[in-house]
Amino acid sequence: MKIEDEIKQKNFSSEYHKLSVNLQFTANWLGAIQSKVFRSCGISYQQFNVLRILKGQSPNPSSLILIKERMMDKESNASRLIDKLEKAGLTKRIQCPVNRRKVDITITDEGMELLEKINPEVENLKETFSALSLEEAQVLNQLLDKMRG
Repeated sequence: MKIEDEIKQKNFSSEYHKLSVNLQFTANWLGAIQSKVFRSCGISYQQFNVLRILKGQSPNPSSLILIKERMMDKESNASRLIDKLEKAGLTKRIQCPVNRRKVDITITDEGMELLEKINPEVENLKETFSALSLEEAQVLNQLLDKMRG
């Protein structure tokens, strides 16, 4: 469906303005689809992102700085997310005995199990993107990469 129909707006100040609105609308649309999966498992998209970062680093621990650098949503409060994940038993903090200001963060076995459960649902986007061919998806990826520089 056209963005004009989705938001009931016929005119945009430019094609670039329309593109901006369309990208934001589409990102929210995709986020809503994925949020259903995360909510059913009791976590948020940002918490899922932290778990994926920790899994990628595993078995090595991660620092809070590394997690912040790799997060998709740079505005997220990584410390608060780690607190919630730790309370749920999905991550673990280990304080460095030599430097008490340094804290290593790891994913627990429970966190790994949750990712194994969620990943197939999150990565199976064939239905979500069924209107695009593989070639169109590749072109769209290239255009988005180009846009970000």
